Order: sequence, then C-alpha cells, then structure tokens
Amino acid sequence: MEMKKSHPIVDFEVAVKVPVIVDGKPLMASRGKPIAAALIEAGIDVFRITEKKKSPRGLFCGIGQCNDCVMEVNGIPNVRTCVTPLEEGMDIRTQEGLGKVGDIR
Repeated sequence: MEMKKSHPIVDFEVAVKVPVIVDGKPLMASRGKPIAAALIEAGIDVFRITEKKKSPRGLFCGIGQCNDCVMEVNGIPNVRTCVTPLEEGMDIRTQEGLGKVGDIR
C-alpha cells in the first residue's frame, strides 16, 4: 500500500483564473491569491507612484506592514494588495500619490 505524503508549502491547488481590470485593461488573474502576488505573476510590479518624487513602488514587505503595495481597488484608495485576496471583477488601479476616494478615471 502506497501512502501519499503531502507538503504544507508545495502542495497547492492550481488557481482558477478570473477576469479583473488593471489600469483599464482586462486581465485574467488567480482568484484568491493576494492581489500583489497575482499581479506579479502577470508581470505587473508597479503598484503606486509616490506623491512627492513620483517614484514607482511595488511589493516590499509582503505582510501588510508598509505602504509600498497600496493600490486603488474598486474605487477605494490605499488597499494593501499584499494581504487582500483577488476576486473576480475587481477594478485595480495604480495609485498616484495618496489616492482619492471614488476616483474613477
């Protein structure tokens, strides 16, 4: 009798891809993954532009303690994308500066 061993890190289900909008463009991304991880998987690594120096920022700490990964999600600014699960139909936008509530460009 063969016993199947599982590993807590490398055993995972293949993520289901769902449609989202990123900066006005459609994208199929992995549902349930943190938004930041799904975007990096899709080749997107700039999440916000700083207010003063207009510098691009992306994932830094990955645990919700800094502000580098914040984006505007469904019109809400400052969403920490490293700890927010991606859901079907999300409207995700690169945040410029501090972001504006309800700013639908």
